[in-house]
Amino acid sequence: MKALVQTAPNILVYRDEPEPGPCAGEALIRVEAVGICGSDMHAIHGHDARRPTPIILGHEAAGHVLDGPLAGQRVAVNPLWVPMDCPFAQQGRPHLSPRREILSMPPRPGAFAEWVRAPLENLVVIPEAMPAQEAALAEPIAVAYHAVHHGARLLARPLPGLCCVVLGGGAIGLASALVLRQAGAGEVWLIEPNAARRETALRAGIALSRAPEEGLPDGSADFVLDAVGSAATRAASCRLTRAGGVIVHAGLLPGAEGLDVRRLTLQEITFTGTYCYTPEEFRTVVGLLVGGRFGALDWLETRPLAEGAAAIADIDAGRVAAAKIILIP
Repeated sequence: MKALVQTAPNILVYRDEPEPGPCAGEALIRVEAVGICGSDMHAIHGHDARRPTPIILGHEAAGHVLDGPLAGQRVAVNPLWVPMDCPFAQQGRPHLSPRREILSMPPRPGAFAEWVRAPLENLVVIPEAMPAQEAALAEPIAVAYHAVHHGARLLARPLPGLCCVVLGGGAIGLASALVLRQAGAGEVWLIEPNAARRETALRAGIALSRAPEEGLPDGSADFVLDAVGSAATRAASCRLTRAGGVIVHAGLLPGAEGLDVRRLTLQEITFTGTYCYTPEEFRTVVGLLVGGRFGALDWLETRPLAEGAAAIADIDAGRVAAAKIILIP
């Protein structure tokens, strides 16, 4: 099969790779669409020791099942698998398990390929007419769905009537803004310095600003979701959040600079991380996508898998207006 393989930091090669072999309890899937995630970018840049090279990345996938009891069905793939005897799984928090396995991390090859294998329990059937590129958005939107609802539980106040701010207009940031709107948040702002991405968010109907100081005074937000995780966005989160508010940190950039621990303490601001989602949340998001609850989804761009290396270079260079690039094998 053809696959996009990372062979070293910042080196991606489109080449022939062995087809996935049979495995009990799993299905072979012909990949119809696979998204480029921020975590793929971290790995490509050599910042993720969990993904040693050579490796096939990619975990935001949808496709056509070729064998087993779901043969012939089209599915969205939940890439996160945890054995059911894990205490975290039994508590309903499998995403926090130290035994979790994820497509694109050893021992599971990813979906930047023509075919991928995944556990049957991780496959969510989608309608035949659903575009594969939209189904591939289930994974990043599930990340956003979990982040928003995790923060809302900590806020302990209904989202309607509250001011909510998202930092970063990439896929997780824009999806988080759409989830907040879908959940009925009173006011949703997205802050993004890239003009092209601001236009993309505007088309999706999200109020936006190029910087926190434009229209959003300090201490004005009840809920802030940092989808970037840089020193600058951590500092902005601390400034923007009012007393008793919640900051959800979803970005994966290294470091802790910018965090104002004194203000968090004196204003009783809750700061929390967020990671992945539960199987139930993933299935919920697939259902919401099928029902059109996140709008037109015209904030994605598709490119051939064979041009994946060029797509990643364009993302790095800031030449991409879309919040998400989806690769098509």
